[in-house]
Amino acid sequence: MATTAHEHSIHDQLIALIRLQHIDSKIDQIKKLRGDLPDEIRDMEDEMEGLSTRLEKLQQEQKDNDVAKKQAENDVKDAEGLIKKYEEQQLQVRNNREYDALTKEIEAQKQRIVDATAKGEEIVLSKPLHDASVDEASARLTEIKEVLGQKTGELNEVLQNTKSEQAGLEKTRKKAEKEVDDRYLRAYARLRSRVRDGRAVVPLERGAAAGFSVPPQRQLEIRQRNRIVACEHTGRIVVDGALFDETTTGFKL
Repeated sequence: MATTAHEHSIHDQLIALIRLQHIDSKIDQIKKLRGDLPDEIRDMEDEMEGLSTRLEKLQQEQKDNDVAKKQAENDVKDAEGLIKKYEEQQLQVRNNREYDALTKEIEAQKQRIVDATAKGEEIVLSKPLHDASVDEASARLTEIKEVLGQKTGELNEVLQNTKSEQAGLEKTRKKAEKEVDDRYLRAYARLRSRVRDGRAVVPLERGAAAGFSVPPQRQLEIRQRNRIVACEHTGRIVVDGALFDETTTGFKL
């Protein structure tokens, strides 16, 4: 936990803030080495999960279609057998009522053949497109797994090479954080989250800070090192360039 307000002089606070920024900038550099790898890996993992689900669904549909096609073929054979049976029975009936009843059964089985044949043809016609979808999803899944393995390996290598350095910096950061008064620490954290490059504390160099010109009067206040001065354009804490260099050069990480 940071110290309470007013426990340190402004000069001490400036040095503490510079040190904290110096540490955070080093940590940011390490994280930058990872580049977009973490985001790329997450995106590929999400795509792989979606493709796996899609592939399972397509493969199940293939199995269901095979079963349905076989069932349609069996329905045709069964209907053909029943038609033959009913036609033979028609030769033996004694009245028109029995004959008409068998005729209705024969017509029903003929319709059954039509429906089953149409179903089978539909499955056959859709099979090439369905198989292509399976092949496409399977190929993409294989590709993603291969690339994901490469990306994960790259990230693991970076993490392994920087793990001890980052751990040391994080430990040093906790100590440095305790030297900053709470109100300044909160302001620093807010600034860090707002600015793209993470630099909440910047040095005054050649009359400018972080690319913005600083008025002469403000420059004088900054060089006196007895006030926390914020940039009028960005809100960043601007410190004397000489103090910034002295502090970062003499601060061992």
